[in-house]
Amino acid sequence: MSFCWRINDKNRTLFKNVHRGLSQQNHRHFSTTTEVDHYSVEVLYNGLRHHDRGCLARAITLVESKNQTKKLQAQVLLNRILQVEKTKKATAPTSFRIGLSGPPGAGKSTFIEVFGSYLTSQGHRVAVLAVDPSSLQTGGSLLGDKTRMPELSRNMNAYVRPSPARGILGGVTRTTNEAVIVCEAAGYDIILIETVGVGQSEFVVADMVDMFCLIIPPAGGDELQGIKKGIVEMADLVVVNKSDGDLVAAARRIQTEYISALKFMRQKSPNWKPTVRRVSSLHNDGIEDLWTMMGTFKNAMIDSKEFSNKRQMQKRIWMWNYIRDNIMDLFRSHKSVKSKITEVERQVVDGVISPGTAADLLLQEFIKDS
Repeated sequence: MSFCWRINDKNRTLFKNVHRGLSQQNHRHFSTTTEVDHYSVEVLYNGLRHHDRGCLARAITLVESKNQTKKLQAQVLLNRILQVEKTKKATAPTSFRIGLSGPPGAGKSTFIEVFGSYLTSQGHRVAVLAVDPSSLQTGGSLLGDKTRMPELSRNMNAYVRPSPARGILGGVTRTTNEAVIVCEAAGYDIILIETVGVGQSEFVVADMVDMFCLIIPPAGGDELQGIKKGIVEMADLVVVNKSDGDLVAAARRIQTEYISALKFMRQKSPNWKPTVRRVSSLHNDGIEDLWTMMGTFKNAMIDSKEFSNKRQMQKRIWMWNYIRDNIMDLFRSHKSVKSKITEVERQVVDGVISPGTAADLLLQEFIKDS
């Protein structure tokens, strides 16, 4: 991802204005960072190293906070983690990040409960970042994921963290990405990210994980057409869940349909051909075979160097995501822009001006104070 601007007087002025805003933020950062309680950060970091679940919870709350001081404290913690990780010898990656998405009713939470329990029985430590949908009316979170994973939530080798999506499409946000870093620092070697499963969220989570899995129910026809057109090409593995009882025949049919469909799709990686597996979370069938397949994928990616290359590319993508978000925050908080936004939006809705004209007007407000 990149930004290509034509250098002219308007863009040069815009850049200067953005730079001034960032410089002011930087000044606040460095002046405030000196006031950050570094002792508390070090206590949190040491707690993470010793697998303290309480410290992990507080650390994730810190990276999720919108409070400016806490956000600065979170950045100090994250940089502390990254500095230590950088000093370690470069060997095979110790963690495996897996994204899980799919339509409502696919049984994602039940699958994670069973799959996570299996992984812990194999000696792994599993962190589940279950992004919980927020109410569009109230902004409140449903926070139901943890109650749907009661056994895994009580497992001392697992950590389940439901995080409110706060209206973000798919729920996968900057804080989710940073929570992954914190969980890995706490010694969790398998990170499962469950998304709300709506539209573009799959593309966001794909830029955050090593492997993307699409979980689907044994439905067919029109019920899965949207999925087929949208995200199957993003999946490294398709999992047909609920393959039990009266649904076995339907699950087999869907598996065959997806195997056929994948033949006509361009492979995302030259080192891996996506496959389709059936599982029953209810009866714990197919889980071991699924994990073996995931291990085969990971080894193929590591051997081809694609694993490390992908993580490096993802860091660049999220850097630009952060830049975009920060610039938008500066723009929206600009005094002149804030005073004009409501009126300009009304004119757009009423058809008085075009969206492009509105954007130009607001940009002019942003620029003129420079």
